[in-house]
Amino acid sequence: LRSAELGGGGGGKPAKKVDGPLRDKHDKRKVIVVLQKAALETIKTKKGYELVSADSHKSILSKLKKDISVYRPDIVHQCLLTLLDSPLNKAGLLKVYIETRNKQIIDVHPSLRIPRTYNRFAGLMVQLLHKMKIRAVGSSEVLMKMIKRPMTGHLPPGALKIGTSNKGKLVDLRRYLPTIKPDDGPVVFVVGAMAHGQATVEWQERCIAVSQYALSGSVALGRIMNAFENYWNIL
Repeated sequence: LRSAELGGGGGGKPAKKVDGPLRDKHDKRKVIVVLQKAALETIKTKKGYELVSADSHKSILSKLKKDISVYRPDIVHQCLLTLLDSPLNKAGLLKVYIETRNKQIIDVHPSLRIPRTYNRFAGLMVQLLHKMKIRAVGSSEVLMKMIKRPMTGHLPPGALKIGTSNKGKLVDLRRYLPTIKPDDGPVVFVVGAMAHGQATVEWQERCIAVSQYALSGSVALGRIMNAFENYWNIL
């Protein structure tokens, strides 16, 4: 996949800057989302390197005796579309990181426009995993890059770190947000980007459930984004 295809809208134009009003330099508000256990791995096939997925590489994964259900990079695609398309991101109040199953960490720039289709997204991720960074076309701006571990080294000191799980403490986000005082500093949410299992991490300080039902990562993220948008009057 060529870098010119990054924008998702075609034409090979550089990604646009994040929209939204100018923020006061003293504004401490920020929501940081860490997508956990993302299945982002490449495999060499007759067509070249491809992003491993349960749909496209079932026979290869079976021969390697791998758990096929684990390889769902489409979930990462869905989550990124929800996050980067959100009004919260366009207002400049969101930061996204991805931590893969192999403990690789990806820094996602807020102005990145994720390709709308999965195939183009997969090509983009192969390029990232092999070249370690993705730049905007016609610009030196880095839209995605691999960064060093540990994840905690990239989080603001003192930021509240909240894990999410359907086994966590059930909260109504409308009532919960005022209790964590998000106006006073960044808040970190850890959300699973995989099909099954728990995305809890040892460095989280608490764990919540945002619904009484088990939700996909994308839907859970939509709830969190919407809650902050309402709390901060972002339309």
